[in-house]
Amino acid sequence: MNLDINLYWSGISILEKIYWIVALPSTVIFLIQFFMTLFAGDTDTISGGDSDISIDSDHGITFQYLSLKNITAFFTIFSWSGIACIKLGINIPLTVIISIICGLIMLFIMIGIYFLMGKLTENGNFNINNSIDKICDTYLPIPAARKGMGKVQINVQGNVREIDAVTDEETDIKTGTIVQVTEVINNQILLVKTLNKK
Repeated sequence: MNLDINLYWSGISILEKIYWIVALPSTVIFLIQFFMTLFAGDTDTISGGDSDISIDSDHGITFQYLSLKNITAFFTIFSWSGIACIKLGINIPLTVIISIICGLIMLFIMIGIYFLMGKLTENGNFNINNSIDKICDTYLPIPAARKGMGKVQINVQGNVREIDAVTDEETDIKTGTIVQVTEVINNQILLVKTLNKK
């Protein structure tokens, strides 16, 4: 078996070797990403920051055009289409052109899928203003007097979300402190106070 592989490898062109070197790892990574997305949820962030904030700022979701998934998809289709062209006896320049075109088509398909997914999320019914008066936990420390932002973990409309938060209080609010939302700032940041503080 090893001898057959060695004979095959030594008998193919440099271009086909390059395609195989790209195809094998990119296919493995692509399959891992596919099954992780299928069974563990999508771990590749669509936006650069908090998706809740992107949704509610009404500016649309800024997804990464060149995410790991998109690049992996490009190289997977690029390499396998190149190998197929070589097996069909297509000349080298045309093989390279066809494989690049196929890879780009896959790249744009992936971009389109994630764009549509972002639009579906954007069109969801989450309204950050429903956070007002809600009681929640401090997830990341919130600096005093709006000197910086922390995060709270809050249950809104049946979903637990992590949202940026600031406070007008004179002391920092530590992680784990129970707080209450009093206002929404710029439709994306929560103004909170320590519970029972006036």
